[in-house]
Amino acid sequence: MTAHKEGDPTTLSRLYGRSVGKPLRARQQALVDGLLPKISVPEEGPITAERLFGEDCPLHFEIGFGGGEHLAYRADLLPNHGFIGAEPFLNGVAQALTHVEEQRLANIRLHAGDALNVLSRVPDGALTMAYLLHPDPWPKARHAKRRMMNDGPVRMIADKLKPGGEFRFGTDHPVYLRHALMVMRRFTDPANGPFEWQVEGPKSFQQRPSGWCETRYEKKAREQMGHEVWYFRFRRR
Repeated sequence: MTAHKEGDPTTLSRLYGRSVGKPLRARQQALVDGLLPKISVPEEGPITAERLFGEDCPLHFEIGFGGGEHLAYRADLLPNHGFIGAEPFLNGVAQALTHVEEQRLANIRLHAGDALNVLSRVPDGALTMAYLLHPDPWPKARHAKRRMMNDGPVRMIADKLKPGGEFRFGTDHPVYLRHALMVMRRFTDPANGPFEWQVEGPKSFQQRPSGWCETRYEKKAREQMGHEVWYFRFRRR
């Protein structure tokens, strides 16, 4: 991969956002101290299903998993698949660890930090699915370079997906929606784009697809904030 230049709005060299919020509860801190080291993604070297789970299985990657509801839902739904989740916000990591412990999910590995660091170490063509759900919109124009939906990161996601693999993206922010569609227009160009948009009219992106659970953030956005939510599925050509 070509190194990303932070000043270029089409690229992104690292994820931005807060890493720590309110103090962890005692149980959460115990999980961070005890469980997280056991299921953490290695800090160096290639990231493969064999290395993480001891066998060659379909591999999924969620970028910024929030509180881990979607990650846990998918891992429980597909117990023979391996799931990687990356999230820089420690409180979200602690919540995800609670799901892992309570649901006894042996097919999840976590990274408490920048998703791009881990994603860059996944071999090209190794992922079955990639997820980017409700990323920080960075709505101000001067912060557009910080958005995950930019050419550099999307190109990396495309490279890591196997042919026929799926990239799912969801947002409730209209500014981010317009920006993301502008970016994806280049990546779904029939002539040379790596993705095919799985769409059959407005209902395809206005209704949550099967196998895509509602997270607490999405529920809050819809019911408390009155936001519309959009769902997008892109298949790797």
